[in-house]
Amino acid sequence: MARDFDDDAPRRIGDANELVLARQRDADERIYVVTANLVIDAQEQLARRRLLDRIWHAGAAISWLSLLTAVIGTGIAWGTTGDPARFVVGDLICGGLLLMSLLTLVGVYFAGRNVSSLQRLEAHLASQQESLWQQKVKSSPDLDDRRKLYREEVTTAIEQYQADSRKYRAVHNGLQTLIMIGSASTTTIAALDTGKELTWQSVTLTAISFAITVAAMFTGYYKFRERSYFLQQTADAIEEEANAVRLGIGHYSEYGPGRENEALKKFTQRVEDHRNEQRRRQQQLDQPADQATPSSQSPAA
Repeated sequence: MARDFDDDAPRRIGDANELVLARQRDADERIYVVTANLVIDAQEQLARRRLLDRIWHAGAAISWLSLLTAVIGTGIAWGTTGDPARFVVGDLICGGLLLMSLLTLVGVYFAGRNVSSLQRLEAHLASQQESLWQQKVKSSPDLDDRRKLYREEVTTAIEQYQADSRKYRAVHNGLQTLIMIGSASTTTIAALDTGKELTWQSVTLTAISFAITVAAMFTGYYKFRERSYFLQQTADAIEEEANAVRLGIGHYSEYGPGRENEALKKFTQRVEDHRNEQRRRQQQLDQPADQATPSSQSPAA
């Protein structure tokens, strides 16, 4: 009796469907990888553009400040003593700063010729992130997979908190150093200024006093040290949760083999609690001093 090839039709159809699904998954993965690489490239381009813009603004500010200082200092020396050469040292310093800042501006200009504008790069990054999000939604991972992905993404949050903490700590230390050096310089220059006429010592004394006042105002208003403390505290707490869920200790010691999903659920909730607490602290730091009541006490100054 001849074999009826229609008997293998369901199997062949099933194999064909599986092959189509496999190829579709492979194509989706390739599209996702390409989109993710485009997002990373857009982020790098945007970071470069922002760095160049910051350097450009700093160079422009130094250029104008040096020029104004040289003009005002020379004018004061000429108006008070009739001899503009008394400010020759200040003119040389201002001229050197002006030259270096102008060279920096030229270098930034040539370095940024092939980089798009900040607005264009931000729009491009938003578009690529939207495409990446659509790819993630298209894959439709289940709840367990999303929790596992969230656990992996926590590392990025920890690194971001630590980076912000180091940034604010560096700013605070820089301003505190300025205050200390400025105070010592003020005392020294005040001791050198024995005359009552307006000299370069008195001008320098005024400038340093102004810088100290501005630094103290910025330190008190922006609360760099408090921000650094709270960010580092949140990063340490999240890192502790990540280590505990990975090693099965602490709050996760009761979850043995086969209960990983329950542990991940609790881990996700506790990490979100830490992040929400950090948001509340951030909002409290942005409030006026008479209204802010931080939920955690910062270290003594």
